Amino acid sequence: MTRPSRRTFRATAATGAALALVLTGCSLKTPESVGGGGGARGLKTDVGVTDDTITLGSLTDTSGVFKVLGLAITQGSQMWAQDVNATGGICGRQIKLVSADHGYSAEKAVPLYNQMKPNVLGLVQLLGSPILAALKKPIVNDKIAAIPASWASDNLDVPNVVMVGPTYDVEVINGLSYLQEEGKIKKGDTIGHIYIDSEYGKNGLKGSQYYTKQNGMRLVSASVTSTESDLTSAVTRMRSSGVKALVLTTTPAQTGSALGVASSQGMRVPIFGSGPSFTPQLLQSPARSVLLSGQFTSSALQVPYNYDKTPLAQEISTRFAKDQPNQVPTYGPNQGYANGLVWGAILKQACSDGDMTREGILKAVRKTSVDTRGLTPPLDFTQPGQPSTRAGYLMQPAAVPGGLKVIEGPAASDAALTYKTPFQK
Repeated sequence: MTRPSRRTFRATAATGAALALVLTGCSLKTPESVGGGGGARGLKTDVGVTDDTITLGSLTDTSGVFKVLGLAITQGSQMWAQDVNATGGICGRQIKLVSADHGYSAEKAVPLYNQMKPNVLGLVQLLGSPILAALKKPIVNDKIAAIPASWASDNLDVPNVVMVGPTYDVEVINGLSYLQEEGKIKKGDTIGHIYIDSEYGKNGLKGSQYYTKQNGMRLVSASVTSTESDLTSAVTRMRSSGVKALVLTTTPAQTGSALGVASSQGMRVPIFGSGPSFTPQLLQSPARSVLLSGQFTSSALQVPYNYDKTPLAQEISTRFAKDQPNQVPTYGPNQGYANGLVWGAILKQACSDGDMTREGILKAVRKTSVDTRGLTPPLDFTQPGQPSTRAGYLMQPAAVPGGLKVIEGPAASDAALTYKTPFQK
């Protein structure tokens, strides 16, 4: 396989910049929120839809290891619903969101889902790989569409899983492609990967396994549990193996531990962290100096907080700062708002089809492509088994609100474009 093409990254980034320019001046009010659509009269409905309301649920984490992200995503979706309702709703109906906190526990999530499902059309957020693993069969049986805050490509076998953005394996491929493009790793190098022993970590590992095999590299991996707080053993193993780069699919706290141990052991290798591995609170931890040194690169499916090339992101950040003055800003509100835009497009399609039953929603998913107005790359849900996009944003921590700056994106590497996901046809 040839060295990743810089042209692939630059061309995609240029497209994103052009889109942002076109969108300059757009209001925060969402275009798809206005009105009824062709199927408003005689609309077929079943669960979660009345004559005047569409109810969507959110099963999130506001007290566990991903509580910062979970709360921020929820707040972003609430902003979207408020804006939709202020401009007339969708299909002549107002959007109502109901939320429950599972604390990143599948045991808690299952009964919460059972309590919620009689009242909701679908889920605008389902946070966590263990939670999706526990609820995937139930949502399929109940014909519920759900946007997970979990991106394992192994779950793209059913239309119920409406995955917004690139999958973990794809983002790792993009990250390693970038490191090789920049000359930080090369053929024959040993690459290390520390991953949570869950769908999240294992799917990210598929990306590093694919990339290292295709590029004549050796892979050394180490698994940890989601509750493991000290990564000294795993990092020490990576150092003794002579890795030239390190991939992390871990929790933010584990990332902080790994960076601290690597620094204390004199490891100066580039470190790539999957999107959920970073939160801006880490910049207030002992890992701050490593994070700001340029050694650590991360990725995200959406633009960072207050991104200056996306007017919608700037408007969201202004509103977030006003509504949540004591909360550390993250990219979460952008992600939550993008989730809402996706649901808005699906609902509009279902309304046009005249079928807003749960089964009608699943059919609408396969007809839906979404322009999130610069919050994410363009999304396409019409291709079964494939991610809605293979492009993402490569970022580095920075001393700015939100804690991240874009260094590439939206970008999809040659390797990511040719990689075949498990259920791709």
